[in-house]
Amino acid sequence: MVTLRTIVSALLTASLLAVPAAAFAGRADRRENRQEQRIRQGERSGQLTPREAGRLERQQGHIQADKERARADGRVTPQERRQLEREQNRASRDIHREKHDRQQMPRAR
Repeated sequence: MVTLRTIVSALLTASLLAVPAAAFAGRADRRENRQEQRIRQGERSGQLTPREAGRLERQQGHIQADKERARADGRVTPQERRQLEREQNRASRDIHREKHDRQQMPRAR
């Protein structure tokens, strides 16, 4: 009976540790999706040149890879979370800067 109690306790503890990682993953995924939408909108409106959009999309790909690497062991540590948030903050600033730098795609006539 002690082993069953130990197993249940271990499972409960593991599930409690997984909840914050899952919650962060959801927020990170939503933020990544919003940033990708901002890039697409900038491409459509002509605010982003193809070169700018490509660089921003590569940056998003690096963030995605880092996020997957952090999740690989099933737990996102506080250090990994801070690093991902810093990367997302930088990407957000880069998107804003590129969209408002007055470089535009020439309009079709």
